[in-house]
Amino acid sequence: MAFSEIELKRIYKEVGGLCQRRSPACIKGKFSMEYRIKGHEVVIYSRRPRWDNPKEWIETPEAKMKYVRTSNIWQLFWPRANGRWVSYEPLSFSRDLRSLVEEVDKDPLGCFFG
Repeated sequence: MAFSEIELKRIYKEVGGLCQRRSPACIKGKFSMEYRIKGHEVVIYSRRPRWDNPKEWIETPEAKMKYVRTSNIWQLFWPRANGRWVSYEPLSFSRDLRSLVEEVDKDPLGCFFG
């Protein structure tokens, strides 16, 4: 079962809010943070022009949150350099999406934004 309208609004508010805060208007057209929903996963990624071809944009995954409906929890993952998603151990899951988004925004270990 896909996300309900209420869940989609919550994702838009929390995750969309993070992406908007991290996409300043002064660099619009040069960088943006966005998110994509696939199934029960929400992936946050950055978009920027390629250094050698500014007309081509590249997307870099920054964080992933997966909703486990049977347990009513959200899991948090960060991308390793090899492209694999790894559970974010200081806060690997929460019942509250907001707490995971706040952890991604703070990024105390530099796992999400470096």
